[in-house]
Amino acid sequence: MSSQSRIARPYAQAVFEMAQSQDNLAGWESQLELLAEVTRAPELVDLAQNPRFSSGEIAALVIELCGDRLDQGGRNLVKLVYRNGRAGAMTDIAKAFAERRAEAEKTVSASMITAVPIDEPQRRRFVQDLERALGRSVELGFEVDEALIGGAVIRAGDWVVDGSVKAQLEQLVGAIGS
Repeated sequence: MSSQSRIARPYAQAVFEMAQSQDNLAGWESQLELLAEVTRAPELVDLAQNPRFSSGEIAALVIELCGDRLDQGGRNLVKLVYRNGRAGAMTDIAKAFAERRAEAEKTVSASMITAVPIDEPQRRRFVQDLERALGRSVELGFEVDEALIGGAVIRAGDWVVDGSVKAQLEQLVGAIGS
């Protein structure tokens, strides 16, 4: 676990509890995703490392860049994070918050990559099968990658199932080459 992840956890927990009490998990997740995107922009990172600018000035710039997409709570978070010198953890804060939300709502985001497009009834069937297997509500995104040749790759967090023909061929070549 990275030091940024350890730093991010208490912030994410505090924001999660506040968002939950406000019944605004989706709104806070949206703000945190925006903040993660803005704070990891190379230009802003460089500016934040310039000793000519105070953390307060950088925080004000972030708030200005986000505009009305941040509510007062989001603006306060930016000020706190910059005052404490933790802006580098914003992406991890957003990620930890999203994980807490998914856990609380018993949901999981997953992706399915297939060699050929699949129709809507097949998509619904895959979602139902995954929900049954994972015991959670599944938001499944679909992609096509012809390089897979056949089969599919499914990713849900750290869980990966690679049933692609490409992976099977790679295993076969590896076994023959050993």
